Amino acid sequence: MEQLALLFVLLLGAVVMVPVGDRLGLPSPVLMTLAGAVLALVPFVPNVDIPPEFILPVVLPPLLYAAVQRTSWRQFTANLRPIFLLAVLLVFATTAAVAAVAQAVVPGMPVAAAVVLGALVAPPDPVAATAVAGKLGLPRRMLSILEGEGLFNDVTAIVLYHVALAAVVTGSFSVPAALGSLVLSAVVAMAVGLALGWATNKLMSLLGDPTLQIGLTLLVPFLGYVLAESLKGSGVLAVLTTGLFLAEYAVDPDDVLGRLAGYTFWEVVDTLVTGVAFGLIGLELHTILATAAHRWGELIGAGVAVVGVVVGVRLLWLLPAAWLAKRMHRRRDYDEDIPVSWRETVIVWWSGMRGVASVALALALPYGIDGAEFPYRGEILFIAFTVVLSTLLVQGLTLPWLVRRLRVRADADAADALERELALRVIKAAKRRLQEVLEVEEVPEEVRDQLARRAFDIGARITPEIIDDERRELFDKRISRVRKVQRIQGEMLSAARHEVLAARSEPGVDPEVVDRVLRHLDIRSLRAVP
Repeated sequence: MEQLALLFVLLLGAVVMVPVGDRLGLPSPVLMTLAGAVLALVPFVPNVDIPPEFILPVVLPPLLYAAVQRTSWRQFTANLRPIFLLAVLLVFATTAAVAAVAQAVVPGMPVAAAVVLGALVAPPDPVAATAVAGKLGLPRRMLSILEGEGLFNDVTAIVLYHVALAAVVTGSFSVPAALGSLVLSAVVAMAVGLALGWATNKLMSLLGDPTLQIGLTLLVPFLGYVLAESLKGSGVLAVLTTGLFLAEYAVDPDDVLGRLAGYTFWEVVDTLVTGVAFGLIGLELHTILATAAHRWGELIGAGVAVVGVVVGVRLLWLLPAAWLAKRMHRRRDYDEDIPVSWRETVIVWWSGMRGVASVALALALPYGIDGAEFPYRGEILFIAFTVVLSTLLVQGLTLPWLVRRLRVRADADAADALERELALRVIKAAKRRLQEVLEVEEVPEEVRDQLARRAFDIGARITPEIIDDERRELFDKRISRVRKVQRIQGEMLSAARHEVLAARSEPGVDPEVVDRVLRHLDIRSLRAVP
């Protein structure tokens, strides 16, 4: 019961910290981590007690599926090279460097256990990076880099993690075996993800009802993860593949209510799970304090050394990688996202915060193997949480200041130009369809003129700047008139909703009929919104 109460406290905190973070100008995941750390220091708050085998399958699938909704297949394919450099090669380099340093600073730590630690702390967290950096007005190309890296580096890190765990059991570690496992895991995961995406797309068309479709999308990430893992594939990559497939092929342009409801639902899921995950990071301060008893000097020194390696390796990797990418851009016309200045490279470097993935992998460490205690489990947990808390709190709290200091801002002109281009395309598409309808249907002349104006208004409401000065005054008057009608209609619908809700408490009134009528009015109100 205490664990359940703690869970609901974290869920409440996840909701409350969003507006608090907006008011303070701080990322809500960082605030949740601080809140969890404060709770960990309160004597009557229980320790977190989650079975290790449940951590990864429960936490990662919804977070990854929600994150992949913000990207696209084209964006992924266009950025294959940066993703490969950061999400694969950099993870290998960081894992190797951390393992070497861990062996040097922690006496007696086996190679396999050191590699487990390296794999734990190697991947920057996609949730932390996008949650912190996404609200700072950074250029879209930088967010694309961070999202692509964060989504796919977990695949590499988790495969290395499992290979290293197997090596702890067998007593041997092989780099070729790790590479072979990575390739095999990726192939199996992509096959599972594509098959599940295709089946989900077909099933969603059969279900039809938005409520059932959204319920299906909630189950799909967990199903994909478990299926891939049971077949020795990467559950993370399977979830990403399924999400990208559905985002590309399962979109019905006319399913307005389903799309709005699905977007809202996944925003809620993302907020709650992210808040709980980062709250758990702070709560694990219990583990750090218990592990470090009477060994503060030794373990803090080891933790600081690994933090330095994690941060330093990323900078040393990004500097030549960014230089090489810019040179190749000058030679060929690559449609990919790269930092275009040293300032952007510094921001990408400082955005490499560790978070949910590292904590989930750390908590998923088994307590023992074949009746014996897992070697150096306490030391691995201490160092891993030191890295997570240090990067998340220090980098997460200082990143807004660094962005302001370096004056790295989004290219507003490019975004406005794209919005204008899309608005013009919207108008052309609407007029083209109107012409097709008028060719086969008899429509009065005054209605034709009204429909033609509405076709133009669709795009003009997106970007009023596409209207010249002469037509702007007429457009503003027409929109003002339409909005007045919609406002009055909204008040009428509001009165109707109040009347229906009042009828709900009257004797003999069937609440199901009331709810059905109320839903009709709600849908009508949604369509009446300007």
